[in-house]
Amino acid sequence: MREILVTSALPYANGYIHLGHLVEYIQTDIWVRAMKAQGHQVTYVCADDAHGTAIMLKAEANGVTPEEQIASVKASHEADFSKFLINFDNYHSTHSEENKQFSELIYRRLNDAGHISTKDVEQLFDPEKQLFLADRFVKGTCPECDSPDQYGDNCEVCGTTYDATDLKDPHSTLSNATPVLKTSKHYFFDLPEFEQFLKDWTRSDNRLQTSVANKLQEWFEAGLASWDISRDAPYFGFQIPDTPSDEPDKYFYVWLDAPVGYMASFKNLCDKRAGTDQALDFDRYWAQENEHKTEVYHFIGKDIVYFHALFWPAMLAGSEYRTPTGVFAHGFLMVNGEKMSKSRGTFIKAETYAEHLHPEYLRYYFASKLSDKVEDINLDLEDFMQKVNSDLVGKVVNIASRSAGFLVKKYDGMLSEICVESELLEDITKTGDEIAAAYENREFSRAMRLIMQCADKANEYIDAKKPWSLAKLEGTEQEVQDVCSVAINIFRQLMVYLAPVLPELTNNAKEFLNLDDLSFASRNEWLLGHKINKFKPLMQRIEEKDIEAMVEDSKASLTQADAPAATDNSKPAAKDKASATDASTDAEQTDYIGIEDFSKVEMKVAHVLECNHVEGADKLLQFTLDVGEDKPRNVFSGIRKFYEPEQLINKKVICVTNLAPRKMKFGVSEGMVLSTGEPKTGLTVVTLPDACVVGDVLA
Repeated sequence: MREILVTSALPYANGYIHLGHLVEYIQTDIWVRAMKAQGHQVTYVCADDAHGTAIMLKAEANGVTPEEQIASVKASHEADFSKFLINFDNYHSTHSEENKQFSELIYRRLNDAGHISTKDVEQLFDPEKQLFLADRFVKGTCPECDSPDQYGDNCEVCGTTYDATDLKDPHSTLSNATPVLKTSKHYFFDLPEFEQFLKDWTRSDNRLQTSVANKLQEWFEAGLASWDISRDAPYFGFQIPDTPSDEPDKYFYVWLDAPVGYMASFKNLCDKRAGTDQALDFDRYWAQENEHKTEVYHFIGKDIVYFHALFWPAMLAGSEYRTPTGVFAHGFLMVNGEKMSKSRGTFIKAETYAEHLHPEYLRYYFASKLSDKVEDINLDLEDFMQKVNSDLVGKVVNIASRSAGFLVKKYDGMLSEICVESELLEDITKTGDEIAAAYENREFSRAMRLIMQCADKANEYIDAKKPWSLAKLEGTEQEVQDVCSVAINIFRQLMVYLAPVLPELTNNAKEFLNLDDLSFASRNEWLLGHKINKFKPLMQRIEEKDIEAMVEDSKASLTQADAPAATDNSKPAAKDKASATDASTDAEQTDYIGIEDFSKVEMKVAHVLECNHVEGADKLLQFTLDVGEDKPRNVFSGIRKFYEPEQLINKKVICVTNLAPRKMKFGVSEGMVLSTGEPKTGLTVVTLPDACVVGDVLA
């Protein structure tokens, strides 16, 4: 028996749970249930991420204390998770005594080992709100292209990255006041000291998905930087201990104590269970010497990989705790092929969904889409309805409903003493090994395909034998009982296999099947001479009107609801929260373009002839690009902190060639090189295969 501790990323305590969040918690819950069903000891903990400027501002806007704000949201989160059958062993809060103790202990150990340093940082300060402004709370005119109303870290018009202090005519988004420059001492965790450890850790023991490990390699190539772990008052969080008495209060940045919340929630559970037959030993899971005795897994969204795969393991190693066995990242949720949208009613709150549709429908649909890859998944509402109705109602439940009536009416619910189709049932029983492996490897979509193949075999068998016709003939009583008994046995196997995904349906099926156990091991004991109970409908079909009502209610409820407060970090994709899925879903897209607009943008394959630093510009690289014209083009790009010039020379890249030339301080830029990612946390230049022809237009 394996001893496993599992966590999901911590939802931020200033907003509601929506379907984007649920991708992660449903994925984790299914995995936990599957591993428990296979006989392992698995503990699943989580908590609300309850600190940061955003919480403080949200509470202020609501006229309550931060403590009242986070308590209310925590209750709401727990209610939503319960509706969707997310079965935490413990759900806690980062604003807890356990989290305070562990955060301080880890900090002190890092400090004693020489991993903490300080330096003065110059930041913009709001004289009216009396607080330092994160980039997200500052707007002004771009220092490069003079575009107005740009945030304090990068220009969304020209793509230039900069410091908030470089903005022209800056103003605070909180008070509209003109910020002033103010210097403050900040505390830093020396991440570069752990570079070799992290290079080894990220490539060892399948801790990370290959695509994640490859992405992190770009961070190593760009060079790790020390991590600012402090914030100035006013701030809702824990004060940094042992600071000089004459120094203003300093607080842990929310991202320092958020992952520590995993340890705190588990310690809280250990204390609750102390002295019981379910007692847990904290050190057995977190002490460094026990790293290979127990397993710790984090399920997260792809937008917070760098916190969980760089900062977190370095913090743990530096403070002499064990590191995670694995960090599993998933993609974002799209609805009907697009970002979730309030105006279209596809930005759906968990509670709104639950008012109209059974949560197990969504659990099954997500399971049918999820794999071990870091891929976005799409909730197509039409496909959702068809798949649930076809697979669960039309295939699985239909097996029981077609067979139970004959057995209860004619044979008092008794199944045959022997199995007349042992080869068929043996085949479906053996498939359980593949299904169990698929669950463990997080290949849920493969597991669902295998299960539905078993359901198809059952329905094909019933259709071939036609018990409804046999029942009308003389002397076929035993054959009818035998056929229906085979069908019920296959249905039992399907319930075993679907139990991690559909726990409520499974519990109802237990009553019908007159069984207490539907663990994976139970499938090896067939139901022979066993008495079942009267069949009751187990699942209803989804009606289109229910989906339409949910969409309409989502438009209304999210128009009326308070929007979550702005976050403490810089941009929506890098929020001060450990929730994994908001980044792709919070933005509402209401302005669309037609194909004629898109066709105006000319993108060509470009060959990087030269790439150089720009003297006097610490954010720019200067490209000389062959785009298939008579002479090369000169292009500036704000990616210097992510690349050394030699990394890009001779690469094939994408250049937007019909932008108006832009005169800059360092020369004229004659295009734009396309990159992906977040300017604050990492940009990746889009490169093309060598086979691409220079000058070709991208369609």
